[in-house]
Amino acid sequence: MSDTTDITSNLPMSRSKLSSILVSIAILLTAVQYLGFLPAALHRFPEALVPNFAGYLDLFFNFVKDDLGLFAFTRWLTELLQVVLDTTANLLFGKRRWPNLGPIPWTAIAASMAVLGYYLGGWKMAALVAFTFCWTALVGQWKIAMQTMSVIVVAAPTAFIIGLSLGIAAWKSPAFDRTLKPILSVLQTLPFFTYLLPAVIFFKVGPTAGAVATTIYAIPPMILMTTLGLQKVSPEVVEAGHMSGCTKFQLLRHVYLPSARTEILVGVNQVIMLCLAMVVLTAFIGMPGLGAKLLAMMGSFKLGRSFEIGVTIVLLAVTLDRMSKAWVVKQPEHFERGTPWWKRHIALLLGLGAFVLFCIVAQFVEVASEIGRKQSLSVGKELDTGIKWFLDIGWVKATTGFLRAFVNVQILIPFRNFLLSIPTPAFILLITAFALWLGGRHQAIIALIFFALVALSGWWDRSVITLYSVISAVSIAMLFGLPIAILAARTEKWSQRLLLVCDTAQTFPSFVYLIPAIMLFGITDIAVIFSILIFAMVPLIRYTIEGLRTVPPEVIEAAEMSGATRMQKLVNVELPLALPTMAVGFNQAIMFAFFMVIIAAFIGTQDLGQELQRTLAGTDLGKNFVLGICVSLMALTFDLTILKWSSDRKKLLGLEE
Repeated sequence: MSDTTDITSNLPMSRSKLSSILVSIAILLTAVQYLGFLPAALHRFPEALVPNFAGYLDLFFNFVKDDLGLFAFTRWLTELLQVVLDTTANLLFGKRRWPNLGPIPWTAIAASMAVLGYYLGGWKMAALVAFTFCWTALVGQWKIAMQTMSVIVVAAPTAFIIGLSLGIAAWKSPAFDRTLKPILSVLQTLPFFTYLLPAVIFFKVGPTAGAVATTIYAIPPMILMTTLGLQKVSPEVVEAGHMSGCTKFQLLRHVYLPSARTEILVGVNQVIMLCLAMVVLTAFIGMPGLGAKLLAMMGSFKLGRSFEIGVTIVLLAVTLDRMSKAWVVKQPEHFERGTPWWKRHIALLLGLGAFVLFCIVAQFVEVASEIGRKQSLSVGKELDTGIKWFLDIGWVKATTGFLRAFVNVQILIPFRNFLLSIPTPAFILLITAFALWLGGRHQAIIALIFFALVALSGWWDRSVITLYSVISAVSIAMLFGLPIAILAARTEKWSQRLLLVCDTAQTFPSFVYLIPAIMLFGITDIAVIFSILIFAMVPLIRYTIEGLRTVPPEVIEAAEMSGATRMQKLVNVELPLALPTMAVGFNQAIMFAFFMVIIAAFIGTQDLGQELQRTLAGTDLGKNFVLGICVSLMALTFDLTILKWSSDRKKLLGLEE
């Protein structure tokens, strides 16, 4: 027993020693660089030796596009997709194309959706749905909202069908599952700009490219949740299916899929939310709708109107999220044999009745059909004036001016310059040491390979600036978010309130977070960091509260009986036990930060996001993928390392499920 204890106690020590050695070498290299004695080739990888990855990828893409005929095939698909999108656009906002059936009156859509909300979640849900659709119409944003929805109603079902099919295939074939998982990991960490350029090249600028990019972006969680749900089906349930004489297809249709219903519907929720998040961002490739309008308003610094559009996007996101989550928890209804058809489908009949009624009303009452500019209740101009007045208040101007001058000039820029001054080998050694210390040798090797590939990409400095933004934002988010979460976790009431805020904030499309950042800090580094940190703070707060709430009460009671003070309980008992759960929050905060830093390129940065945004103006697909893979490799390094530490810590504490 003592020998085993000695061995296990020496393992972390050897890992720590090796990490310390790597850090010491990195510090030595940096010191030599500062003294001016480090060869240029050790400071930055020589450009002459950087492989032309972008050129190789361009050759590959051109071969696939032209020689294998993919371009011709995607153009044919584009024509088919255009017909579907024209139909949904015609129905929802009246695009003058075949079949010329639209637009459906806004009141008919609002009323039928309110009935659906009532069916899924009762009167509160119905009120939320009705308010969201009425707000959208009354502030004059119905048409642009329906332009966005016309793509979502095509992209979300397509992503669901493809994701469900691939999830079933991955469940049936372990080899396919092993092949698919690393691809999904990369897809989930690729910046959204990397999805946009291929979509534009192969599917034309506009709604078709937007629909394709949105669909591909939303598929991974559907695959993962389908596979997870099918793997969790009880063997006893399957055995009952076999005993009743089910064929393989019947077993899948009537046993496996119904048993995995909850996980599959959680996947549907994720698909819907990712579709909404992505379709807003497709404004960068000419997709009309809420995203394009928001981009235009922010570009012209009309912050009041930007705020109004942002509210609409948030309301739609919250409504779709709540409705899909209500669908997850709602159990299928069962009726006695002989129940009349109309009783079994009363909600459907009420929805159709409301739809038909308001379609008729709209023929006679113009405002029930469409709300024009004259009838609009928009207060965008007044909000513009109010925001300008607020920003001109003395203490507000003094505060934002101080933060721009002090935090930006004295902290952020020097930190960025320091990171850029570190020699490339030293930087890679520091990341490797971090991965070794936290995750182990396997994670250290992955970190070494991944960051070495980033160095070989030729975009090292841009990658470091991207990492600087992520580190700065997550550090500040921890500084503010952790104390808030710890204080809230003391009482059930405040825990519930803050978790509700976090749940709501997580549904906000990321573009919305740029509005307060630009409003307060203009086009500066601090605006970039601010937009990232408020986006990244949500998972930090959420998982810290969850971690502290799951600490066993008997452990806390034992600490109290031993005479521990509140601070001692927190530091020595609660936080150590909550850390594995909190680590998931840190990990998600870093992933969110990598996602948001690319979007913050709109503000004006000098990182990979800015270069990715520039590639959208051309057809440089190879460069686009190289830049995207750089972001993905850095994000995956932290993701794999932190999750490994969390898993190891749970095993050590006996907290595994």
